[in-house]
Amino acid sequence: MKELVVVAIGGNSIIKDNNSQSIEAQEKAVQEVAHHISDMLEGNYNIVLTHGNGPQVGLDLRRAEIAHETEGLPLTPLANCVADTQGGIGYLVQQALTNVLAKRHNRQAITVVTQVEVDKNDPNFSAPTKPIGAFFTEQQAQQLQQENPNWHFVEDSGRGYRRVVASPEPKRVIESQAIRTLTEHNYVVVAAGGGGIPVIDNGNGGYKSVDAVIDKDLSTTLLAKELNADILIITTGVEKVCIHFGKPEQKALGETSTSDMQRYMEEGHFPAGSMLPKIEASLSFIANGGKRVIITTPEKLPEALRGETGTHIVQG
Repeated sequence: MKELVVVAIGGNSIIKDNNSQSIEAQEKAVQEVAHHISDMLEGNYNIVLTHGNGPQVGLDLRRAEIAHETEGLPLTPLANCVADTQGGIGYLVQQALTNVLAKRHNRQAITVVTQVEVDKNDPNFSAPTKPIGAFFTEQQAQQLQQENPNWHFVEDSGRGYRRVVASPEPKRVIESQAIRTLTEHNYVVVAAGGGGIPVIDNGNGGYKSVDAVIDKDLSTTLLAKELNADILIITTGVEKVCIHFGKPEQKALGETSTSDMQRYMEEGHFPAGSMLPKIEASLSFIANGGKRVIITTPEKLPEALRGETGTHIVQG
């Protein structure tokens, strides 16, 4: 029986810098990722691929803001930007994967536009902190506030005003059963892009979208739990997680127990804004029955899955 692997790819793996924002540049980056995923399938695995969308959503929002300022076109709701980028990035990944897989594995990729339920009473909604979109003057921010009474703005270090939204905790992946069915039929599935489209219960047995940003690693971990995945892989900018980072005693971690990783976390080795959420997500996945978490760079995915590199977190 094939093991199920859920792989989280960061949005910055697709837009690598400010000079790589074109669709052509993103397509080239995605083709690299597709080859790494294809190499992983040399083993006995099914794969679900999630991805970030931070740079892409920022571009979508800015396009909408410019169109609003210059032509009076309506602004695009944030949830729709998340959906648009799920489809756009998913299309690039799906096409690149299908082209590679058809030659090597006789398999196909498919994208699932994915909704993730959050609690409408999540405390993050009353104290939003996640900045999105462009910087505005105070006058522009006031005008947008009048036009959109539910929006929130903060002054950002003298650089202007930015809109902030909530980052609520994900509670349920709406399409997880469909994703599971597709993997059981040997599809490589692209899902939960950008943390998923945030939705809340509409009170009538359905859902409605809300303006929020869900943490990609938290949503990926939730999806991995709901799929009963065997392995969770989180890609980042380093080949292995380090303790004492940047100090003479810096040490890269190979296979590490959950108890040791918990101790390292409590000792403050992992910065809150970067590695800490990935470690917390890893421990949560294994606590809920996952076999292994691997943290490495996108370029090292095949080698890490074979156990040749990366940080491997296991129960213990």
